[in-house]
Amino acid sequence: MKFKLKKSYMEDLKLFEYKSDMVGYGVLLVFLFIFPSWAGNYWTYNLTLAGIYCIAALGLNILTGYTGMISLGHAAFFAIGAYTVGYMTTILGHSFWIALPLAGFAAAFVGLSLVLPALRLSGIYLAIVTMGFGFIIDQVILEWPEVTGGANGLLINRPTLGPLSLNSDASYYYVVLVMVILFVLLTKNIVRTSMGRAFVAVRDSEVAAQSMGIPLAKVKTQAFTISGFYAGIAGGLFAPLINFIGPDNFTIIESINLIVMIIVGGLASIHGSIFGAIFITLLSEFIRVGKDALPAFLSQQVGFQGAVYGLIIMLFILFEPMGIYGRYLKIKYLFQVFPLYRKDTFRRERKFQKAQRTR
Repeated sequence: MKFKLKKSYMEDLKLFEYKSDMVGYGVLLVFLFIFPSWAGNYWTYNLTLAGIYCIAALGLNILTGYTGMISLGHAAFFAIGAYTVGYMTTILGHSFWIALPLAGFAAAFVGLSLVLPALRLSGIYLAIVTMGFGFIIDQVILEWPEVTGGANGLLINRPTLGPLSLNSDASYYYVVLVMVILFVLLTKNIVRTSMGRAFVAVRDSEVAAQSMGIPLAKVKTQAFTISGFYAGIAGGLFAPLINFIGPDNFTIIESINLIVMIIVGGLASIHGSIFGAIFITLLSEFIRVGKDALPAFLSQQVGFQGAVYGLIIMLFILFEPMGIYGRYLKIKYLFQVFPLYRKDTFRRERKFQKAQRTR
C-alpha cells in the first residue's frame, strides 16, 4: 500500500499525487485517441455522447456533490446551450467556435439569475424550484419559434475547423475528447482551490461554514453559475452531434438522467462523474437493444426506461452508496493490503438526527 509523507501544503495541490498515476492516465489517453480507428462509428458515436454527458455531470457534481444543492432542472441549462449554438449557427450563420463559449456563458447567466431568488432554499424546496425552472424553459422553447424553431426544432450541421470538416463521427469525437480533458482539468483545479473547499464546507454544514467566515450567498452563486456553464457547453456540443434538437431532447427525464449519473458514478468525485456518464449512456443503449428480447407486455410499457433508472438508483443507494468509483476504491484497496483487508474499512458512520444526539 502506498504512503506518502507530505511536507508542505503545496504537495496537497499537485495534479498527480503519484508518478504511477501519470503513467495510468497516459495509457488511458492513448487508448482514447486510437479508439475510433478500430471501434467503428456506432461505438464512437456513443462514446462521444458519453463524453458530452461527462461535462454536464461534472458541472452537476460541483453543484450537488460538492456543494450539496439539488437540481432537478439541469436539462434546462443543457437546452440553453444547445439552442444558443443552434440559433447562432443555423439562423444567424455565425461560427460554431464563437457560439460554443457563448452557449456556456448564456447558461451561466441564467443560472446566476435563477440562484439569486433561491438562495434561502435548500433540499427538496430547491429541487422543486429548479424542476419548475425546467418546465418554464420547455414552454419557452415551444413559444419562441423564431429562436428555437418551436415544436419543429432546429437542424444543426457539424462544424468545420479551418479547411477540415468535422462531419464524421470520428472527427467530432476528437473535439469532444479535447473538451472533456479540459473540463476534467478545470474541475480538478476548482475543487483544490479555496473556492472548492468552501463548496465542501457549505455542503457539510452551512452553520459551521458561516461561522468560519464563508459567505453562503457568494458560494452558492458561484456553484450554480459554474454548474450552468458546464451544462451550457455540454448542450452546445450535443446539438451538432445529433444534428437536430427539439423540445423532446430536454425533458425532466434528461435532468433525472444527469442526477442518476452522479449518484451511480459517485457523488463529489470527478472519476464518479465520468464513470456514471459512461455507464448510463451505455445502459440506455443496452435497454433499447435488450427490449426486443423481453416479453411484449413488458417491453411496450410506457416509462420502462425510467423504471429501470429508478431501480438502479435504489440498488446503488442501498448496496453501493459510494457509487461505481467507491467500488473501484474498495477493490483497489483490497489488492493493496491483501491479505489484511478489513471488512469495515469503508463502513459509513451513522448520522444522528438532532433529537437523537442527546440520548
